[in-house]
Amino acid sequence: MEDAFARSIPEVLDFFGVDPTKGLSDAEVVHHARLYGNNVLPEDQRAPFWKLVLKQFDDLLVKILIAAALISFILALVNGETGLMAFLEPSVILMILAANAAVGVITESNAEKALEELRAYQADVATVLRNGCFSILPANELVPGDIVEVSVGCKIPADMRMIEMLSNQVRVDQAILTGESSSVEKELKTTTTSNAVYQDKTNILFSGTVMVAGRARAVVVGVGPNTAMGSIRDSMLRTEDEATPLKKKLDEFGTFLAKVIAGICVLVWIVNIGHFRDPSHGGFLRGAIHYFKIAVALAVAAIPEGLPAVVTTCLALGTKRMARLNAIVRSLPSVETLGCTTVICSDKTGTLTTNMMSVAKVCVVESANRDPVVSEYSVSGTTYAPEGIIFDSAGMQLDFPAELPCLLHMAMCSALCNESTLQYNPDKGNYEKIGESTEVALRVLAEKVGLPGFNSMPSALNMLTKHERASYCNHYWEEQFRKIHALEFSRDRKMMSVLCSRNQMHILFSKGAPESIIPRCATILCNDDGSIVPLTADIRAELDSRFHSFAGKETLRCLALALKWMPSVQQSLSFDDEKDLTFIGLVGMLDPPRDEVRNAMLSCMTAGIRVIVVTGDNKSTAESLCRKIGAFDQLIDFAEHSYTASEFEELPALQQTIALQRMALFTRVEPSHKRILVEALQHQNEVVAMTGDGVNDAPALKKADIGIAMGSGTAVAKSASDMVLADDNFASIVAAVAEGRAIYNNTKQFIRYMISSNIGEVVCIFVAAVLGIPDTLAPVQLLWVNLVTDGLPATAIGFNKQDSDVMRAKPRKVNEAVVSGWLFFRYLVIGAYVGLATVAGFIWWFVYSDGGPKLPYTELMNFDTCPTRKTTYPCSIFDDRHPSTVSMTVLVVVEMFNALNNLSENQSLLVIPPWSNMWLVVSIIITMLLHILILYVHPLSVLFSVTPLSWADWIVVLYLSLPVIVIDEVLKFFSRNPIGLRSRLWFRRSDLLPKKDLHEK
Repeated sequence: MEDAFARSIPEVLDFFGVDPTKGLSDAEVVHHARLYGNNVLPEDQRAPFWKLVLKQFDDLLVKILIAAALISFILALVNGETGLMAFLEPSVILMILAANAAVGVITESNAEKALEELRAYQADVATVLRNGCFSILPANELVPGDIVEVSVGCKIPADMRMIEMLSNQVRVDQAILTGESSSVEKELKTTTTSNAVYQDKTNILFSGTVMVAGRARAVVVGVGPNTAMGSIRDSMLRTEDEATPLKKKLDEFGTFLAKVIAGICVLVWIVNIGHFRDPSHGGFLRGAIHYFKIAVALAVAAIPEGLPAVVTTCLALGTKRMARLNAIVRSLPSVETLGCTTVICSDKTGTLTTNMMSVAKVCVVESANRDPVVSEYSVSGTTYAPEGIIFDSAGMQLDFPAELPCLLHMAMCSALCNESTLQYNPDKGNYEKIGESTEVALRVLAEKVGLPGFNSMPSALNMLTKHERASYCNHYWEEQFRKIHALEFSRDRKMMSVLCSRNQMHILFSKGAPESIIPRCATILCNDDGSIVPLTADIRAELDSRFHSFAGKETLRCLALALKWMPSVQQSLSFDDEKDLTFIGLVGMLDPPRDEVRNAMLSCMTAGIRVIVVTGDNKSTAESLCRKIGAFDQLIDFAEHSYTASEFEELPALQQTIALQRMALFTRVEPSHKRILVEALQHQNEVVAMTGDGVNDAPALKKADIGIAMGSGTAVAKSASDMVLADDNFASIVAAVAEGRAIYNNTKQFIRYMISSNIGEVVCIFVAAVLGIPDTLAPVQLLWVNLVTDGLPATAIGFNKQDSDVMRAKPRKVNEAVVSGWLFFRYLVIGAYVGLATVAGFIWWFVYSDGGPKLPYTELMNFDTCPTRKTTYPCSIFDDRHPSTVSMTVLVVVEMFNALNNLSENQSLLVIPPWSNMWLVVSIIITMLLHILILYVHPLSVLFSVTPLSWADWIVVLYLSLPVIVIDEVLKFFSRNPIGLRSRLWFRRSDLLPKKDLHEK
């Protein structure tokens, strides 16, 4: 029954055909279960394991690699090759792909935990009226129409319409669902609001929320998936994970690279058709297979097999750095997403605020005879911890607050007229409440006031253990006074009172709404001397003015405290006793903003990141908080920047688009609105980060480009998020964004490094094929270079230092290419040199080396006809391993120098020297040692088809390798000075890769 909140109690009962005095019969329970279903969130249909595995291979580059591996395997079989060498290449490729697939499967399996943990918010048992008798049954056996009784501390077992109040008031904490900072008062009357959100449905008890005051009976109107909690589950199921900007750019690059590879492979094969019949191949078919194998080797060379592993490693290193900033990353790609975040949709309660009600101001009557008549005190401390200082109106600290009569009696009243509990949880390391948050705030105030008559009191309290300190002063007053009788809070009186005795003296303490307490007061307690004087009309007007200032301009939740001396024989209270009270003071409390939020907001603005505060609270309260935290500092008028959910929905489509571009505050929202907001921003090509801590935030956290949960938040929010803030500190997001930007910059550097290296390998093989010389590099040598030689320096590039102005730059655009036109030209030049240097080393050994045959160049070009003609040299010279060893070594060394080029995109090595990144220096040393190892250790040299080099060979290798630094320095100079040659070389398209919107569907 979706509109139970808008129906009267008799209408709802008639709809389900239930008698509120007897409940459902067994037969009706069976019928309703068949009609409406059971009170269980259904098991989620998980994708089969084999589908998860196959999904990891749904990538164009991966498919090309698989094809290359299979073709290599088939060609080895066709040629009759056996042993380890024959199948090494396909085996290594498949092992890499299997490792990447395993990581992907584990990540996707973890993502489904959020749906499972929603069940933790379902109640275990419920008190149900059936067949005229109450019994305790498992909550999953509830059906619509059941009559359920709930009381303080109960977890609501299903969505229910209240039909009877068994106490003066009923209050429910539904923050996990709506994000409201304080508990909500429930009532029986019908809701008439059109387009009612959860906050408006004041007669509905929502599944998973908790009763904090009162006792009531209700009829079940929604179970399982048809509850508010069930709708959150459905929303999460409908939400598909968005690919990160880097993932999309890498996919685009993969598609682009695949087309280039395919074209080059076909071109190489076609160029050599004339050589298919060469005698050395033994026939046309074998010649075709030979050059097809070269084309496959070219594909292997062009594809950066180590790229997925290096990207993953770099992101993992970034997560470790972010963990030190209290940002725990659950999804590796999200590390990079932070770098291009343009909008942060921040939940208010528990994220920007502490989600702990705290007394911020106290107002008392100083004296009736002199000005100022009324005094205000401010109270520091924003959590339930009994740590804080009281300041007077001049901002001076009160050393002994309990010496002031009004503050002393406020502490007594706060401790005694109270039904909550404050305790220390050693497991979580924080103070926790049991009961109403406003009452706990009063207990904390009593602790901050302290006790009278002890000169060493402040320091003495600090010497207590945290467990003892939690309620030391409260316990003191509870021991000094004995509670005799209490009048509970009621909606008509809006106050509660308690009768206490101490040393044969009876005192009535009262607390409640100022509009209820102040009219019942006849006298006031003066703070300067403790005297009691009549409450005059002038003083009453001044108190009303301060109350409206607290509640209006400062949006504080206000309570008034009062007392009355009673006859010592009186043992009970009546409502008539709650008159002629003595006014003690007024307290104003709020869910305070975190101290560090203001600076974090300013940092976001400097970095070009817009913050939208999203909350279930009312508009005025949220606007007041936004003023405090600086979210509106840059705005003159709030009118076009603050919207409630209903106001936003009523706007025409064009107005909504404009509102989204200006919005700074979104109030009175429910879970569906948060998800809609994220989607709408994404349609405007914004990269959205969503913060939150409640169950209500989970769908939006999952939908956002990066979901950020609070460490103290619900398990559901954490599981649906990409990142968790361990310290619940909004300011940690700013540090994480800076880290994300640095990681992206470093990621671009090592991607470009690997691109230029692979271009060099492609040029090497292509040029050798076109010139008609023997294969310069064996496939196993290419694999070694791609995986080991390239991999270590590329990973070390991830340790490049963060730029000093990283948070003064605007967020990069989502369609910014990983490799732009000019950069692609630069690395094409570098890659071309790498390839030509590698081929030059190969030719040098044959033509010029003292250790080589010193063949004429034409003989080298006609090597394949050697067996058919008379030569002065043996044809076996073309099987010598020296030339390919020189080529491989040139390729390795030139790429080490190229790694140094990538310390910065545009800065010279004279400005950023190699030792600025010692990890890179060490990786180059290790790579060279590994290369020397395979050259000079016999079993390895045989495996990689290499042989030891002489000192003369190494000299030539260095001569051929060093120019790559000079070439890149020249290109960097033109990058820093975009005039002259660069303007003539500039590509008309700034992006060689296809552009797509980030959030295309």
